[in-house]
Amino acid sequence: MRPLACFRWATALARIWPAPGSPRPWEKQALLAPTAAVTVVQVAGKKDRPALPPLEERDLEEQFVKGHGPGGQATNKTSNCVVLRHVPSGIVVKCHQTRSVDQNRKLARKILQEKLDIFYNGENSLVYKEKQEAERKKQERKKRAKETLEKKRLLKELWEASKNVH
Repeated sequence: MRPLACFRWATALARIWPAPGSPRPWEKQALLAPTAAVTVVQVAGKKDRPALPPLEERDLEEQFVKGHGPGGQATNKTSNCVVLRHVPSGIVVKCHQTRSVDQNRKLARKILQEKLDIFYNGENSLVYKEKQEAERKKQERKKRAKETLEKKRLLKELWEASKNVH
């Protein structure tokens, strides 16, 4: 079975690129071997960036506790809230974003990876850099909006002054 055969639209989701050392598609070749190694370069919608540090399952303690918040009996009666603790660092993540335990487990691991990246790498972490970039863009948008409002105010004043002259 091909690696991406389980996805219905696998070709639409991934760009396929020859692995290093294998013949390139634009180079002249006598015969393409059916066992040519292929590397998936980028999945649709994902940025090319280094991965977060991997989590070791032996370093994690996982608990399932009863939910909380709005939703009534369906939320408060079931134990689908995941509490994930990273033993070496002591960081604890609690995730109850969905009703599914499996989805909450995946989300908790992703959140814990991001927190560990910030904990170990500080200002050099990917998450910290992305947040700083988002904050910088927000400030730029705010500055442009302020400049636009100022230009509109000046234009309105000029318009009023030109009316008063005639």
